Amino acid sequence: MEGQEGTQQPQLALAHKLFLLNHPAVDDIEKVRLRDEALSFVVAADMAPLCETLAASSVLSVDQEVLDSMRAKIDDELKKLDEKIADAEENLGESEVREAHLAKSLFYVRIGDKEKALEQLKITESKTVAVGQRMDLVFHTLQIGFFYMDFDLISKSIDKAKNLFEEGGDWERKNRLKVYEGLFCMSTRNFKKAADLFLDSISTFTTYELFPYDTFIFYTVLTSIISLDRVSLKQKVVDAPEILTVIGKIPFLSEFLNSLYECQYKSFFSAFAGLTEHIKLDRYLNPHFRYYMREIRTVVYSQFLESYKSVTIEAMAKAFGVTVDFIDLELSRFIAAGKLHCKIDKVAGVLETNRPDAKNALYQATIKQGDFLLNRIQKLSRVIDL
Repeated sequence: MEGQEGTQQPQLALAHKLFLLNHPAVDDIEKVRLRDEALSFVVAADMAPLCETLAASSVLSVDQEVLDSMRAKIDDELKKLDEKIADAEENLGESEVREAHLAKSLFYVRIGDKEKALEQLKITESKTVAVGQRMDLVFHTLQIGFFYMDFDLISKSIDKAKNLFEEGGDWERKNRLKVYEGLFCMSTRNFKKAADLFLDSISTFTTYELFPYDTFIFYTVLTSIISLDRVSLKQKVVDAPEILTVIGKIPFLSEFLNSLYECQYKSFFSAFAGLTEHIKLDRYLNPHFRYYMREIRTVVYSQFLESYKSVTIEAMAKAFGVTVDFIDLELSRFIAAGKLHCKIDKVAGVLETNRPDAKNALYQATIKQGDFLLNRIQKLSRVIDL
């Protein structure tokens, strides 16, 4: 998937290649190409600290001479950066001192030295007054977090950014933060919140350093399908002009979305099969592949059964273009897990829906919570009497 404009942060592009190198579904010929590209980038950027880590885990192999050469270049560059910092502190103003420290921070980011980069970013932050510039430092920290998939660092950085926005901050940076937070939510399986954040950012997307716009639309559609009801999906996704201009460029995605909304279940399963490879080979979605597959099937089966009080298993299998045995096995699992509200009459070959009444469910929940509250009050009264 290629973006329309803007450039992805090179280290994040490298992270995706390294992920594919470790993926069993990627064929060996493709891995040779990826390994060459990754090695060329690592050597060109003098990423000696990262190189040593990758060599230790047998992802990449680098000659000792090349490593020594990279370390020598790093030492030379650090010496120059330290000289600039010293010169700025002696002869120039506060903004020049900050810029010199920022240059050193970005150098550590470039060579893949996580600990020193984070340490230097903190030093740079101590020299920074403007809220906007402090926010930019948080974005650099977030990019490091996404490179290493360090969710603790990402979570803390997002909270820090939100606190900074209480002091001020422009809308452009606020909108960028929504995309970062949306990606974090998607990576931690909070698809509902991710969909809301992505949809809020569609018309103002400028976060090309994370991923291209096409990839952003891909994530937005996938998270929205399992999070929104039909009415909201139609308004915010199916008819959204920003999505319509891009969705056709992404294989299977348009058919996947529209066939679900239009209840063309056979076409949906066909597109669904095509999209699985995209999801498997995405470093943010891959850990949730099996979960997402279950959730999307729950959505589509629930939508089909919504129209019926009872329906034959054969009719449902025909609608989805699969065998009766397959649909029987699928539904049995989802019913047992409490994902679908129906029962199978195996003798008659019929599915009978038993959708829970929303008002009745609310009444039962209120009664249960009331009993719990009364029990707590009684226990508290006994303690007070004592």
